[in-house]
Amino acid sequence: METIASQLDSIFRKAIQQAFALDSDPIIAVSQNEKFGDYQSNAAMGLAKQVAEKSGQKTNPRAVAEQIKAKLDLGPMASEVSIAGPGFINVKLDPKWLAERIAAVAGDERLGIEKSSSPQRVVVDYSGPNIAKQMHVGHLRSTIIGDAIARTLQFVGDDVIRQNHLGDWGTQFGRVVLAMWYEAVFERAGQRERLNDLVTRQQAANKSKDSAALASVVLELAELHQQLVDQDPDGAKYFLPYLRENKLDLDELERAYVFVSSVTDAPEAAQVSIRHPLHDRRTLAELPRLVTRFIQNPELPENEQERLAWEKAREVTRLACDEIYRRLGVQLADPTVQSEPLERGESFYNPQLPAVVDDLKKPGLASESDGAIVVPVPGFDNPLIIQKADGGYLYGTTDLAAVRFRVGRLKAKRVIYLVDARQSQHFVQVFWTARQARWAEDASLEHASFGTMLGPDGKPFKSRSGETVKLKDLLDEAEQRAIAVVTTKNPELPEAQRLAIGHAIGVGAVKYADLSKDRTSDYLFSFDAMLSLEGNTAPYLQYAHARVKSIFRRASERGITHHPETPVTLQAPHELALAKHVLRLGEILELVVRELKLHHLTNYLYELSTRFSGFFENCPVLQSEEPVRSSRLTLCVATARTLALGLDLLGIEHPEQM
Repeated sequence: METIASQLDSIFRKAIQQAFALDSDPIIAVSQNEKFGDYQSNAAMGLAKQVAEKSGQKTNPRAVAEQIKAKLDLGPMASEVSIAGPGFINVKLDPKWLAERIAAVAGDERLGIEKSSSPQRVVVDYSGPNIAKQMHVGHLRSTIIGDAIARTLQFVGDDVIRQNHLGDWGTQFGRVVLAMWYEAVFERAGQRERLNDLVTRQQAANKSKDSAALASVVLELAELHQQLVDQDPDGAKYFLPYLRENKLDLDELERAYVFVSSVTDAPEAAQVSIRHPLHDRRTLAELPRLVTRFIQNPELPENEQERLAWEKAREVTRLACDEIYRRLGVQLADPTVQSEPLERGESFYNPQLPAVVDDLKKPGLASESDGAIVVPVPGFDNPLIIQKADGGYLYGTTDLAAVRFRVGRLKAKRVIYLVDARQSQHFVQVFWTARQARWAEDASLEHASFGTMLGPDGKPFKSRSGETVKLKDLLDEAEQRAIAVVTTKNPELPEAQRLAIGHAIGVGAVKYADLSKDRTSDYLFSFDAMLSLEGNTAPYLQYAHARVKSIFRRASERGITHHPETPVTLQAPHELALAKHVLRLGEILELVVRELKLHHLTNYLYELSTRFSGFFENCPVLQSEEPVRSSRLTLCVATARTLALGLDLLGIEHPEQM
């Protein structure tokens, strides 16, 4: 079913063509004041000058509007057309025509929303957590905005490929594997308490910025490191058995990773060395880079330990992320949503990086600068570095390989990156380079940037102790608060149902609070505000949906039958207001697809909920006699299904009872 705005656009274009022989945008918009009409054309102001130039005679916008109006053929859809102000053409939709559309929408699986006539393959790059680390609040916006965009694009008919660009490669993985080695050898050697003590002292030294205390930890660790290497030089005694038998704990691994990063960065780490029978003597500071080299050559038999360690760290992180995705209702944990792999991390593109550099050097796009290979990008003082002087690659190189793969191999026509606004310059340079290299000639590359989640102090959201908040802890608190609210309001509900509703409300509140803001803006995080049953919140929308569904439960309890074949009639003002808003969903989804901003959809759903509230208070449903009762029940069906679909596209659950 074509949207109302689209129909009006076609009719007005035809009228303008007939009146002035001009092909012009009629600029159709929802009327700002409903007393004048439901939709308006704002084209006359701009057309007046064109008409005067073409005819050689002076005219004014109102006269132009009169000529357009004279040519309009709106048929049964309009009950009135009027001109307001300097030349706004207002259209009031006919209640009978609206009623017929509501009846059609209520009985249609897609609520009358047509799939795109020109679908395209779209890659959506979102989430992108790092291996060996728990997901934290910094991953929330990319994850939930990306998921909602992917859902919406797929609903309108695009072929969507979700891509989780995992941070699973690079020099930091030497530290990850070294952290695992410490976890293994200290535990297997019966010295777990020694490692715990060192970690505790390192954390205290970092917090108090006590360099002498940190130096003491480094020196003690180096001595213990040498003892453990001497006991297990080839890893057969401690490390390999640990990798094969022990279950890896991500919290412990993350703690050990932070520990390794701190001690190997300390100045003293470059002054103490470890003697290894297989690798000569290396300073403690050098060990992460050495281990990275082993990881990056996994095919060599002597690097089996490092390969197993990397695979184990990657797998435990992926499983932890999938648990978060499932709690959030994010489709990255559901491999059935697409045939392509959901994850292609940095490691996937690593073998392609030498070719990327070579292919940029051949046409002269990339050149050497102080030993590094760089791409000078117009408008930027600093070039895009694609290979360091030591031969290492950077994020830009990986991102270029990803563009080439997504457009070349996956045949994407649109590639969307959900990455925070701080990376804007990076993506401008990457996109420019990809286009110059002709790797994205027929594709749109879009950085859908977003702002920052702020705490009460107006700074990036942190825990009370000043630490980055883990996403699982955030969701735990949201659910606990929501369960408490549900228990207070409906203590008679079975516990399992209260827990399920609490989960839906808590997680939905966190997601909606984010999605309801313009994604380019920062926003203030507040549990109290997002869990409120009043205002533009997920619980308010979920409650509205549950309230509509309660009408049908009560109808069933009273033996009342809904006759959907009964013609819909829209007579009361609140009926008309609700029906007209229900029918705008397709227009809103077109806007979301174009701008990639979900707040257009959340605002629409909030307005829908408030209009339903007005209808509910002023238009009795079950108390009415037939045929009014069935007519209003059909309007309730359309409303409930529209709310449910909108919340589904946002990835938010909608319980039938709250």
